[in-house]
Amino acid sequence: MNPTVLWAASVLLILTGLAGTVLPVLPGTALVLAGIVLGAWIDDFTRVGPVMLTIIAVLAVLAWVLEYVAGLLGAKRAGASRLALIGAAVGTVVGLFMGFVGVLFMPLVGAAAGEYWARRGQLATSAQTVRQAGQQAVRVGVSTWIGIMVGLVAKVVIAFVMVGLFIVALLV
Repeated sequence: MNPTVLWAASVLLILTGLAGTVLPVLPGTALVLAGIVLGAWIDDFTRVGPVMLTIIAVLAVLAWVLEYVAGLLGAKRAGASRLALIGAAVGTVVGLFMGFVGVLFMPLVGAAAGEYWARRGQLATSAQTVRQAGQQAVRVGVSTWIGIMVGLVAKVVIAFVMVGLFIVALLV
């Protein structure tokens, strides 16, 4: 196959992967890694060898782990219930259909709704308890959202580091 077409495919995979770091529909770092591996293969692994590919693959796995762990840590720090975590996941999926703003804010709404639902048994006692349950739900939602955003930023930074390492390896 024509090397120009292969390089174009490599670049396209990398660019799509970079977009995928902020669009949850696409497996961002996996696509970046695939584009880098394709680029290394086109060059017969002469400039981007096994050691560099291993480093880049480890970074891809790290980005994937950080994305999920950061949201969970944010939720757990606020004392989130299991339903809050499920709500954040459902909110993320619903947000996919609402565009970029939905992707950013629906996990917050989902986590808050899940936490509120988990505390619904406490709501029958008094108005004070209703307010406290609502405040806890908002606190969990915001903490989960902050964790998700920290994970997102880390994933974007790691993806650019992966691409930077690839470019440096190609040029050196």
